[in-house]
Amino acid sequence: MFSELTLATAEILYRMPDHQRIIQTYVWQDYDFVPELPKLRSFLEFWKNKLDGPIVGVTVSHQGIVRPVDFVIARSVTTIN
Repeated sequence: MFSELTLATAEILYRMPDHQRIIQTYVWQDYDFVPELPKLRSFLEFWKNKLDGPIVGVTVSHQGIVRPVDFVIARSVTTIN
């Protein structure tokens, strides 16, 4: 399987340790390899072992670093003063 380096963003929902009814959001972002996401998996393992707030859910998105440039050719140019 081919791995691609991308900018990965994870929204982590977790319960506050002292107030289990309250859910907080933490945003994690780093360059990582898709689809394995080894850095994110390592971070989530660290969270599970070292931090008190239990994770409720994780949403992951990623954007390729190298991709074709999007451009549009202008039909006209207008100069104002």
